[in-house]
Amino acid sequence: MASAELAVAPCAEPCCEEQLRPDLQAVAALIQPGERVLDLGCGDGALLRCLIDTRSVTGRGVELTQAGVLACIRKGLSVRQGDLHEGLGDYPERSFDTVILSYTIPYLNDPAFVIHEMLRVGKRAVVSFPNWGHWRSRLEFLLGGRMPVAASLPQAWEAAPRARPFTIRDFTGFCQRNEFSIAQVVLLRDGQPISQAFAAELRATAAIYLLV
Repeated sequence: MASAELAVAPCAEPCCEEQLRPDLQAVAALIQPGERVLDLGCGDGALLRCLIDTRSVTGRGVELTQAGVLACIRKGLSVRQGDLHEGLGDYPERSFDTVILSYTIPYLNDPAFVIHEMLRVGKRAVVSFPNWGHWRSRLEFLLGGRMPVAASLPQAWEAAPRARPFTIRDFTGFCQRNEFSIAQVVLLRDGQPISQAFAAELRATAAIYLLV
């Protein structure tokens, strides 16, 4: 962890869930009022600000980039600048009810370590990611012979930071190997929840896992 926690006065313009990206709306729906929440890789703090305003959570954030930290501070958030791979050693066990990792896991060098830390400091972990197993990604690779772009993460393979492509099936196997218990899975297609009954891995553009 890098620097001390920073915060300013509460945001003058409260945020609502409708202003969030669809995947963040699905993450927000998993959070109960009054929870203690830690958002890892919180970006500009949009999700955390929304949870504080709409669910009265006690929220903290960790963000690597200076631009993200400054954006969070402007929103009145308590945020810490740091690398997730350095661990969450400053936080004792069960400091939070829920720890969130939204669209950040493709960029981690050691995702197992980070999720272990999430489940140490929190009672549960929410992990969301784009699905490279979507049918459009598969077709792009099969017919075009090029590394596919995830439907919900339009980023070229050479763009920094570089994401590691993986699928819903990959992540499920990863959880099983590391003994992370999957309590709930929410799958989205272009921002809308879909049933898991038929070809879900082909139809889903994004996934949200609740781990305990």
